[in-house]
Amino acid sequence: MRVLGFGDNIVDRFVDRAVDYPGGNSVNVAVYARRLGLEAAYLGVFGDDDLGGFLRESIAAQGVAVGRCVVRPGESGVSHLRVDDGDRVFLGWNGGGVTVREPLALDGELLAYVSSFDLVHSSVYSRSESELPRLAGLGPLVSFDLSSEEEFRTSSYLDRVCPHADLVLMSCSHLTEADTRTLLADVVRRGARLALATRGVHGAIAHDGRVTVGAAARQVRDPVDTMGCGDAFLAGFAVSLLRGGWTRGGAPARHLIERALRDGAAAAYEQCLVEGAFGHGRPVMASMWPASEREN
Repeated sequence: MRVLGFGDNIVDRFVDRAVDYPGGNSVNVAVYARRLGLEAAYLGVFGDDDLGGFLRESIAAQGVAVGRCVVRPGESGVSHLRVDDGDRVFLGWNGGGVTVREPLALDGELLAYVSSFDLVHSSVYSRSESELPRLAGLGPLVSFDLSSEEEFRTSSYLDRVCPHADLVLMSCSHLTEADTRTLLADVVRRGARLALATRGVHGAIAHDGRVTVGAAARQVRDPVDTMGCGDAFLAGFAVSLLRGGWTRGGAPARHLIERALRDGAAAAYEQCLVEGAFGHGRPVMASMWPASEREN
């Protein structure tokens, strides 16, 4: 089985540690799938700056193939964060750099490459929405992360994504359980075959239009930080379903969804004990870190 992350990559700069870590939703899911024993690759655009090389080398070091990626002139995406009591706090970003500004378009050769995977994952941070109809027509399962922002909850946006997605993930820790269930039902009604909501310490809920299944979170006593926990949950959930025989043509049985929720929770638990998304941190170079961006 093979998983492809398609879209975003970014440097996560922890201002409290003065350390840069490689990351990005699409990158993380590919890395986590590889750690769970599947073949994995990442497909996207790297900047031609030093950070772009750092990202590419770090991803490849995880055993994730990057040979089909493109390098373009421009800066890499950088997000600024800190950790408070083990919880990640997002401080801002530079817009994603060239990776988001000039996203990869899938031509015939790349489409043939993508079709060799069992699951293709992308996200709202990838600017890949226009490519989703092409992905959906290839054969691999398609998963998509809708994150937590309200701008990605509008009817017009959901209607662009949901009809082309086999699995949609949403971060809903800020919502009540009732509102989360309503949102899941809406996403499925708009075309997604399966919707998954992570709710932090309150667990997760999956819905496919037939059944709704919930699972408790695994509590972490002393988390290192929560970077990548949602991505790890998705990877654990999706890999579990793939191993259970999930394919484009059929819906997973209830017991497989229940098992996948447990496997997702286990993957998220392990991720809470990792610095950054998957390690590979390096000290921030002073020449790349303006004084205005540093934590006082």
